[in-house]
Amino acid sequence: MRSPQRKPIVGILIIAAALVWLFWEGTERGKSYYKTLSELEQLGSRAYGMRLKVAGDVVAGSLAGRGARGMRFSLAQHGRTMPVLYASDRPVPDTFTDSSQVLVEGTLQADGVFQADQIQAKCASKYEARYQPGQPPGGR
Repeated sequence: MRSPQRKPIVGILIIAAALVWLFWEGTERGKSYYKTLSELEQLGSRAYGMRLKVAGDVVAGSLAGRGARGMRFSLAQHGRTMPVLYASDRPVPDTFTDSSQVLVEGTLQADGVFQADQIQAKCASKYEARYQPGQPPGGR
């Protein structure tokens, strides 16, 4: 008689263990640490494979292959630079241009290239009207 009572308990324990494992894996994969370029340098090889977010300015003239899978560019921050490979099918933001401020999310590879799968470009902090209110275009 004990055997029929154990089966539901064992089933519930297996389901509970699977749910705990799925929750743990989901939270671990969802974690990403914000690091500066100098902090990445200090981490050295410990940073390889970690899910990271890194902010910086796109180095002017470093964009290569925009619009195609595998766009490359360099990020600069406080005198340090880092090559980035954006390998995603998602389009890049319209505000992503040379010298724009961006936040990339992905992993640092052993060859020193940051493989990003997400890019966020910072919008300009202030937008100015082309014409003053109440005046016709051209300032006449």
